[in-house]
Amino acid sequence: MRRIFVTGSAGFIGFHLARELLAEGFAVTGLDGMTDYYDVALKRRRHSMLMQNPHFDAIEGRLEDADLILRTIREAEPDAIVHLAAQAGVRYSLENPRAYIDTNLVGTFNVMEAAREIAVGHLLMASTSSVYGANTEMPFTEHQRIDTPLTLYAATKKANESMAHAYAHLWKIPTTMFRFFTVYGPWGRPDLALFKFVRAALAGEPIDVYNHGNMARDFTYVGDLVRAIRHLIDTPPAESADPADIPEWDSLSPAAPFRVVNIGNGDSVRLLDFIEEIENALGMRIDRNMMEMQKGDVPATWASSDLLFHLTGFRPNTPVKVGIREFVSWYREHYG
Repeated sequence: MRRIFVTGSAGFIGFHLARELLAEGFAVTGLDGMTDYYDVALKRRRHSMLMQNPHFDAIEGRLEDADLILRTIREAEPDAIVHLAAQAGVRYSLENPRAYIDTNLVGTFNVMEAAREIAVGHLLMASTSSVYGANTEMPFTEHQRIDTPLTLYAATKKANESMAHAYAHLWKIPTTMFRFFTVYGPWGRPDLALFKFVRAALAGEPIDVYNHGNMARDFTYVGDLVRAIRHLIDTPPAESADPADIPEWDSLSPAAPFRVVNIGNGDSVRLLDFIEEIENALGMRIDRNMMEMQKGDVPATWASSDLLFHLTGFRPNTPVKVGIREFVSWYREHYG
């Protein structure tokens, strides 16, 4: 039985990934800090569902605890580590920047040190579309420069990519970084737009629409996202003997077994169209508060998923209409 260590296993994406891996017959060790950035009860409910499978081991602990991270990863003896835990949220990084340094930099370093210690077969770590920052050429491709992060959150994720490349070069750790694009779906985070919009609408409250709705996002359904990660687990990058042999479409490093991969739906959807689909799913009109653009926001994101397809033969393709209906159905069932 193959063993996978997942950090952030009580989080939105980690929960879905762990459930997918368990259903496929993997043994999964999940670590989560149960931080109170959002509803801890929701996180505990996710973990309790995973623990119904005998091949899931749950560990509660913080990434900043280096001894705990090393000990638990040693004991789990994983074939691969999927590092998803992070201090998330673009806007929250304006309010509590130190949390991003402690978790995203120090915590990620602890995971990389443990990966080095056990010589893991494949280290996979989450980055974000936010690293593209002020880039305006779309769709975003993995070959674009990422020198203009607009928030500390994005800066820490860019730093994670640089740290991981150095470790891949120094210690020959096959490493894949994936950049997520506006993930949504059942069991989502309460601070994400879809969750906030549905909650407000059902409470009869207006929603805040930033930049007067002149925004677009590459909304990626969580089921597609975890399937992409599952495929990438079996696609560890190998160090190239001759950089000239690296195909133009590949982001493989010429100096390390290291690769960056976008995971996005490959489509940019207008925010107002997204809201209309929520109204359709709810069967009701939602009042809007039109707001100015918030600090750190970007007007649009759009991923190229060509590299993911070259590597795995898979592209995310769930239409927002379908994904929103799945979320609304889950929300009504979960919250009554």
